[in-house]
Amino acid sequence: MSPPSFENIRADLDECRATLRGGSKSFHAASRLLPRDVADSAVALYAFCRVADDAIDRAGGAGALPGLRDRLKRAYEYRPYPLASDRALAWVVARHAIPRALPEALLEGFAWDAEGRRYEEFSDVAAYATRVAGTVGAMMALLMGARAPVSVARACDLGIAMQLGNISRDVGEDARAGRIYLPLRWLREAGVDPDAWLTRPVFLPAIGMVVQHLLNEAEALYARADGGIALLPVGCRPGIAAARLIYSEIGREVARNGFDSVSRRAVVRGRRKLALLAQSVAQAMLAQVGEAAPAVPEARFLVDAVVAAPAPLRTIASEPVGFDARIERILAMFARLQAEEVARGQP
Repeated sequence: MSPPSFENIRADLDECRATLRGGSKSFHAASRLLPRDVADSAVALYAFCRVADDAIDRAGGAGALPGLRDRLKRAYEYRPYPLASDRALAWVVARHAIPRALPEALLEGFAWDAEGRRYEEFSDVAAYATRVAGTVGAMMALLMGARAPVSVARACDLGIAMQLGNISRDVGEDARAGRIYLPLRWLREAGVDPDAWLTRPVFLPAIGMVVQHLLNEAEALYARADGGIALLPVGCRPGIAAARLIYSEIGREVARNGFDSVSRRAVVRGRRKLALLAQSVAQAMLAQVGEAAPAVPEARFLVDAVVAAPAPLRTIASEPVGFDARIERILAMFARLQAEEVARGQP
């Protein structure tokens, strides 16, 4: 079926953007770091992700997944539900030729969360992180026009690394909700019975050792992802470099806390974010292409899906923004961030 003209897409994007502004302030701010045409596509993508997440929360878990899969199917058939988020999703997948396997894998990750799945080996954790975050990295690469296998592989590395950082930061919060994402074998080898620990989740040196091990895996993936920044369009590099540095700093905060993410939660404060911003600008300007390593085994199916996809359909011309203007926009956004944190009395 041929894609429709999407004559009213601007109105749909405005509605999606308003939804994200109200409930996803961090994404709304981050989208300002990207060129306009990339940001528009990202808004469409993230709006559907928000819809999916909210639907699962309202339905109490897996009960929402059949309906979400049907909505995804209809978007790919260019007959979306009469909702701004669904029409915008149909537009973005047509515009960028996003293989259906990518958002389907994301929904699969949501299903794993809904069923409370636990993960025996690190490779199992990596498979989960691939679905809930590597997919987003891969789709964002496509929105930026970076479709080469090495570019998609590095984007997957970045998404997986970020998710490992999230897991490391949220060990206590997850445990108190009855969830555990750390590799079970690592815990048992450290002398921790996962089920017994979940009944009384307190920080133990052994837990800290497992968190440290997971963060080491994340850092290795961040190092691989760095080689992909130079493969992105120049206007997109500062924002991606900033996201990479700020997320990896979360792991460093966990380390500064003695790898205790059970009784404490790592936070990157505004002043540190500003310092990382300056570093990210330099990193973006000096980025060099890394080795063309393949994707990690757990993410190779995503790269294969992109390779097999047809050429993208571009329905709106790109709106280029100069590198200097992009830096000014990033600086202004972080200056506002710093002012807000100072007003709240945060360092």
